[in-house]
Amino acid sequence: MGPTNGSFVTEFILMGLTDQVNLQIPLVLLFLIMYAVTALGNLGIILIALNSHLHHTMYFFLFNLSLIYLCYSSVITPNMLMNFVLSKNIISYIGCMSQLYFIIFFIISECFMLTMMAYDCYVAICSPLLYNISMSPNVCSYLILVSYLVVFSGSMVNFGCVLRLTFCDRNIINHYFCDVQPLLQLSCTSTYVSELEIFIASVINIIVPSFTILISYTFILSSILNMSFSEGRSKAFSNCSSHIIAVSLFFGSGEFMCFKPLSAGSLDEGKISSVFYTIVVPMMNPFIYSLRNKDLKTALRKTLQRKKI
Repeated sequence: MGPTNGSFVTEFILMGLTDQVNLQIPLVLLFLIMYAVTALGNLGIILIALNSHLHHTMYFFLFNLSLIYLCYSSVITPNMLMNFVLSKNIISYIGCMSQLYFIIFFIISECFMLTMMAYDCYVAICSPLLYNISMSPNVCSYLILVSYLVVFSGSMVNFGCVLRLTFCDRNIINHYFCDVQPLLQLSCTSTYVSELEIFIASVINIIVPSFTILISYTFILSSILNMSFSEGRSKAFSNCSSHIIAVSLFFGSGEFMCFKPLSAGSLDEGKISSVFYTIVVPMMNPFIYSLRNKDLKTALRKTLQRKKI
């Protein structure tokens, strides 16, 4: 067959997470349960966040974050489960590139969504009197629109760097999904420029949001420590604790994946560590935000009561 988009490879073979046969059935059951929890949990938050009495902007951002996690996990996990079932998991060139684009898009979307949630916490604690103006529905909608435009541009840059690579004969991807680094290793042409562009894009899309979140929480912590009442400090910290956990989990694992050296050994380590931010973090989202949030619990009870009626 002829080349596709400058590539002589028309399909790829995904090696999967492990080639140990005795682990396949337990891992299928484990990841199937994790995906079910992820899908049901995030879908539940989406439905609850649409509840009429939850008008706080935090739930607007949480709705978008849960939607990102739901789509993100659906792009990766079903295909991962196929690796345990099929003897050879083949994915077309177009299918691989499509999966890669959506993965990049949702990862960057998560970065910016967590950043906006940090800004929301900053305004709520540091400028409470101006909160209704600074975080009005129109402002929040504008922030979401701008962030998705930036995300689209950023994901196209990363995606374009991989799309222009040439794959001559090697088509075995040492991963359970089409990721950037294993695809770079398969290229039969120089990847120096692509790696440099991807590194710069990673700095913009990960380091800049991380730095923004760090600055926001520096001001938040300063405001909390200056509060005269211990009850107020406790409430303020409790409101931000869920977001701090989510940020730590995602950016901690994400920065490790993006800035580790590119080698065969690092790819093997990357397959294991990437399970954390591609599967575990989306699954943890409903627990992080719902277990410590009284409004979500109340909305869930009311929703269940209406369904019983």
